[in-house]
Order: sequence, then structure tokens, then C-alpha cells
Amino acid sequence: MYDVSTRKRAVALVAQGRSLNSVSRETGISRAAIRSWRGRLEPLPRMAAPLPDPPADRMAYSYLLGLYLGDGCISRHPRGTGHYLRIACADAWPGLIDACEAALLAVNPAHTAYRVQAAGYVSVVGYYAHWPDLFPQHGPGRKHERRISLEPWQQAIVDEHPWQFIRGLIHSDGCRITNWTEKTVGGARKRYEYPRYFFTNLSDDIRGLYTDTLDKLGVDWTYCTRNGIPFNISVARKASVALMDAHVGPKH
Repeated sequence: MYDVSTRKRAVALVAQGRSLNSVSRETGISRAAIRSWRGRLEPLPRMAAPLPDPPADRMAYSYLLGLYLGDGCISRHPRGTGHYLRIACADAWPGLIDACEAALLAVNPAHTAYRVQAAGYVSVVGYYAHWPDLFPQHGPGRKHERRISLEPWQQAIVDEHPWQFIRGLIHSDGCRITNWTEKTVGGARKRYEYPRYFFTNLSDDIRGLYTDTLDKLGVDWTYCTRNGIPFNISVARKASVALMDAHVGPKH
């Protein structure tokens, strides 16, 4: 017995040209089941499972949503109906790993999470049957290759806790750096340094969620090309950087 999102994902993989064997191995679903779903994806009434309530800890969810849109993924348990939520966090930022784990523990109704060490990063993982319902942006393929938008209940949470959302996005796909420039003052060449925030994501939709939230917070931002990559958003004005420092700050 599988929910609609699970069945749609399996059928979408087949529609991409994948064989039934490969999709079955990846998802743990039998070939016969996948074959029977093509052309009829709506579940019978008895198969419809009750949807979970929105997260009780809305602040933690807003932060976790930002992390998920940047470095998160959801995968189905190969031998069951549950799902894993994984957030990849670089080893260089142990404070970020702790914050991610705390948010996942707060949002996961089972209040469980664990860490899986890999080369250069840690995956913070939580198991729960309804992750695709709590993160409906989940789907086949890469995030920047499909439409990403927030459900009304998600947008309401982000509107309540916008800085946590921005913090999650920066902690996943952003950074705070120190830029410098040189100017000639009174005949002498002087070096000036100033802080700057960058956010880089290939998805137009995710960048739009970031900039729309910055606009609501009164943070000035600009598009810029960095190292030849045109997917960067910069926050460099002094007052806006001060706002970001007060609510986000550098990774640690």
C-alpha cells in the first residue's frame, strides 16, 4: 500500500525512460505494482492515509525548510512506507550541524534524528512516514529542474518566521565573506574591507523565495556574477548587512 506521491514518483521515473527493473531496485516497489499504476494514479478511498497536521514548532520548521530547499532530500525506505529526510551539512560548520539536528528533532513527530558521516560532510537524518506531506516540494529530479513553490500553510509559517527561513537558506547555500577594495586617498593607496552575504542556487524559484522574503524584511540585495556563475544574490549595503548579522550571522 503506497501513497499517491510515492506512486507518482515511480511512474515519473519510468516516464523518464528508466526500466521497470531499475525503478523497482531504486524504490523497492515491485515491477508489477509500477506497471499497474501507469494510467491510473488516484488511490482508492481505502488507500488514502490521513495527512499530518502542520508542524507544531513553526520556527524550527521555517529554518528546516530553508535547509531542505538548499541541501535536503527525501527518499523512501526501500522496505516500507516511511521516508527519510536528509540534510547535508559540511564538516567545517559543527554549529550548523547541531542547529540542523535540533530543528529536525523539533519538527519530526517521532522526535528522533541521527547523523551519518560521509567524506567531508554529515547527513542529518530523520525517519517519518509523511515527510513528503510536510515538504511537498519533494519530487523526481533535481530541484532546479522542476517547479518549486510554497503551499499556503508553508508561506504562512515563513511569514511568521522569515528570519529563520533566511537563516536556513544561508546555512545551506549561502555564506558571509569579507570583501576588500583599494582606493587612493590623499595620494596614498588604502585598503578597505567590508562584509557581504552571498546566496547561490540554480533554481530560479528558490532564489525568488529568498529575495521575496528579503524584500519583506527590508533587506537590499542585487544579482551578481561570481566566478562566472550568474546565480548569485549579494547583500552588501551596510544597513542590510547589519540586519543579516543580527538575525543570521556567519556559519560556525
